[in-house]
Amino acid sequence: MKKLYWSAAVLALLSACASIPDEPAAPEAAPAVDQPLVVPALSALPETPARPLKGHYAPAAWSQLPGWADDDLSHVWKALLNNCKGLMRPVSGSLALPARAAPRVWQPVCQAALQSGLGPQASGQPVRQFLQAMLKPWRLDQAPGQAASNTVTGYYEPLIHAARARGGDYQWPLYATPPDLLVVDLGALYPELAGKRVRGKLAGRRVVPYDTRAQIAADPARQPPAIVWASDPVEAFFLQIQGSGRAVLPDGGVLRLAYDDHNGQPYASIGQWLARQGEMPLAQTSMQNIKQWARNHPDRVQTLLNVNPAMVFFRAEAIVDPELGPRGAYGIPLMAQRAVAVDPQFVPLGTPLWLDTRQPGGAPLQRLVFAQDTGAAIRGAARADYYWGTGDAAGASAGRMKQPGRMWLLWPAAAGAPSAR
Repeated sequence: MKKLYWSAAVLALLSACASIPDEPAAPEAAPAVDQPLVVPALSALPETPARPLKGHYAPAAWSQLPGWADDDLSHVWKALLNNCKGLMRPVSGSLALPARAAPRVWQPVCQAALQSGLGPQASGQPVRQFLQAMLKPWRLDQAPGQAASNTVTGYYEPLIHAARARGGDYQWPLYATPPDLLVVDLGALYPELAGKRVRGKLAGRRVVPYDTRAQIAADPARQPPAIVWASDPVEAFFLQIQGSGRAVLPDGGVLRLAYDDHNGQPYASIGQWLARQGEMPLAQTSMQNIKQWARNHPDRVQTLLNVNPAMVFFRAEAIVDPELGPRGAYGIPLMAQRAVAVDPQFVPLGTPLWLDTRQPGGAPLQRLVFAQDTGAAIRGAARADYYWGTGDAAGASAGRMKQPGRMWLLWPAAAGAPSAR
């Protein structure tokens, strides 16, 4: 979910300083989630150079995972099969991509899953027995013998009401990528710039910064094609911050607006601007309060939005499986409450994890999740961003989520300590 290149929690995005995040890695070929899992023979999977990980990993027993016996493992099998589709695809040699788990390491696990006879909706004891037979827990440590503890935040997929044509309440565009947007990538020539790209447009022979949000809004000739027109400007703004979302159309149809690109401009907080203007205290700049302010000041809404020069561009995607969310940085659609964004310097993408943290209200949150995303604010051992799912309830939980947490990597039992390729 390309949000995941923005900061983590919604409230933090509104009230804290932020900048355009780390450049998304060059996209890998995304596996088709509606196609069956295919596991190549081990000999067909090339061995690729190891990539160093920063973490320390201590072997653990399943009984040492807090709450392991209490997780009903619902949706885990379906998520595991989808995760294997990512693990089994060809490996890119680009060092600009985040570290990922090696296909050869995971081939026996995915092959066993394919031959297990378990269906996508399997849960409970059969799934638990399979995992305990095929995987081994490794505690993620900050230093040898010292368990890593870090912050767990939350994110979600917004749900907005929109129409394909402008009219009535539908006045706020969400744009496709402009045809004149240039992406300058010099990583092949200058390795220190690998993964760092600059957006711009041509002015004669010069590449200059691409238009700001205000410039796009003010000049119809500079406006890209709109995919949909949203009914609420603040909800559309939050969808841009998250980087992806679902749009409910007037006829009841639903489509996904998936991150495609951005204009390269720095991010600026509308919450901080409202506080500086004396419109509301910084601590009260929630989405609900900002939406109410926009309703009370319709003539100032565009001024508010223009505070943030950054703009995200989208592509429309059909929703093949309503249970699956947008694709994360790993190219796999996220499963609600079974996926997290991690720092791939410590956790290779594609790794199942045991997460030990708490819900916003304080109740334990101990469950199996998959490392399928990254984010600019997700840095350090055991740092995680927990994907809550789609809609307002998920957004409310994500916005309040800021808890300490620990994690264990669930690694193929025959493969030794965790590694990356």
